[in-house]
Amino acid sequence: MNVAEYWIVDATLKAEVIAFAVADGGSKRINESQVLPGFAISLLEEALQRTRKENQTQVYRWLLSQFQK
Repeated sequence: MNVAEYWIVDATLKAEVIAFAVADGGSKRINESQVLPGFAISLLEEALQRTRKENQTQVYRWLLSQFQK
């Protein structure tokens, strides 16, 4: 199994996502997915934060609108 990146998700009130790319026997922190080009990790964090105030349907619609930009 070859892992290109991994994400650590803190789904508590903090709603933080820390992402890492795996390369050259180590890993480095990234702000944009290399597996999903153009996907900003901050977008996932915002979606998690929105789940605190909005229902899943509202968050889903917002997230889809972000993908369509």
